[in-house]
Amino acid sequence: MTSPPAARPYVLLSCATSIDGYIDDATDERLMLSNDADLDRVDAVRADCDAILVGAGTVRRDDPRLLVRGAHRRADRIARGLPESPVRVTVTGCGDLDPTARFFTVGATDRIVYCASGSVEKTRHRLGERATVVDVGDPVDLARALADLADRGVRRLLVEGGARMHGQFLTAGLADELHLVVAPFFVGDGRAPRFVGEGRFPWHPGRRARVLEARQIGDVVLTRYALSERCEAG
Repeated sequence: MTSPPAARPYVLLSCATSIDGYIDDATDERLMLSNDADLDRVDAVRADCDAILVGAGTVRRDDPRLLVRGAHRRADRIARGLPESPVRVTVTGCGDLDPTARFFTVGATDRIVYCASGSVEKTRHRLGERATVVDVGDPVDLARALADLADRGVRRLLVEGGARMHGQFLTAGLADELHLVVAPFFVGDGRAPRFVGEGRFPWHPGRRARVLEARQIGDVVLTRYALSERCEAG
């Protein structure tokens, strides 16, 4: 007898911040918070996931590729009968996405756009065959998106940002694990985006998240937090 599909994938959030909690500065240039060794670690995490999710704002601002970079990791995925890189996923309320962005044009992985009901037809017309556009209610219902991903065989989802996406997953209690990297400098600019904004989070002084690991990687520090009972300790 086969097991029923999971209600939702295992959700792992990944973020790098400055000491004072910023994920970027207020300039047009992308702020490098990580280092080569940590970027390689993130690549290994990507290779172990079925899908990678970023918000539409991140697609517009950073134009990410969201691909597994290491040739040996891509080869290992192929040997396991998987595509070279995980499925790429984004979430949008307004459907304002550029069909020429690297998210839609680089690599041969599947792309899924979870969209608010009122913008579905516009988004499908804009993107054409570059992505599968899925209606997840209005406002966007992340739990509904996760259920759809589970139905598509996604068992492990990596959420790489941005701040709004991280905040929504955390406040909704839909995250199982957090990888938080802290870079050894300050940003100190209130115009810059922070890791998350205000909200009612399931973890507070009366309910602390569990630390799984704290590790120095070059000049940054990685802390892994368990955010649910589903979180693997290994």
